[in-house]
Amino acid sequence: MDIVMIGSGNVAAVLGRKFTAAGHKIVQIISRNASAASELAYEWDTESANYMSLTNPNADVYILAIADNALEEVVRDLKLPGKVVAHTAGSVSKEILKDVTRHYGVFYPLQSLRKEISGLPDIPIFFEGSDDIATNTLQKLAQSIAYEKATPAGTEDRLKLHVAAVIVNNFTNHLYVLAEKYCQAEGIDFRQLLPLIEETAQRLKTSSPSDTMTGPAIRNDQETIQKHLQLLQGHPAIRKIYQVFTESILQTK
Repeated sequence: MDIVMIGSGNVAAVLGRKFTAAGHKIVQIISRNASAASELAYEWDTESANYMSLTNPNADVYILAIADNALEEVVRDLKLPGKVVAHTAGSVSKEILKDVTRHYGVFYPLQSLRKEISGLPDIPIFFEGSDDIATNTLQKLAQSIAYEKATPAGTEDRLKLHVAAVIVNNFTNHLYVLAEKYCQAEGIDFRQLLPLIEETAQRLKTSSPSDTMTGPAIRNDQETIQKHLQLLQGHPAIRKIYQVFTESILQTK
């Protein structure tokens, strides 16, 4: 397919690379960030533009890979009657595109994407279309790059997935941040924890998280828990989270 990418950030960059690797052609990249757009255009041997009024009208699909809170402003200036147009936001309804074209939808990549990462990550893709034309087109595009298989998902399901993604990704990474700060304060090398982090993540490929839980809370080892809380007296923020998580584990075991 011939694709116009609108946006030049992390999602646009990684999706564009996945599209080109799958044999699609990026015919244009549009972004207010002229430098970023030019860089990606050079990478994909295509053209770039900085204004929506210069949008190439001959593509098969138009992907808006921009921040959720920028969608409303951008779509006001976008008119592509008869074309398939989709945004990539997990928590925004497809209806935000209803005045752009009759064939609109969502192309949601459930992955933490950074343009500087090496290689092409596995990406589950969830799609939704306003009609058969949009749905079929987005499904074919999604299936060409998706991890395992592309999955249809309406606004409510995508929002639920987004909540779960925040918990497993953003919240987990915040715990890593806190652990790193704790290690730095206590003269411990955080990198010594990396094999444990990697092993825990690997187990999830074959087992339910509830079956892989270890640690003092799941054993109701109150002696160890109290020792940990004593050590965390000088780290009140981490101590509070330790208590909340311990209580949650005790209640759900």
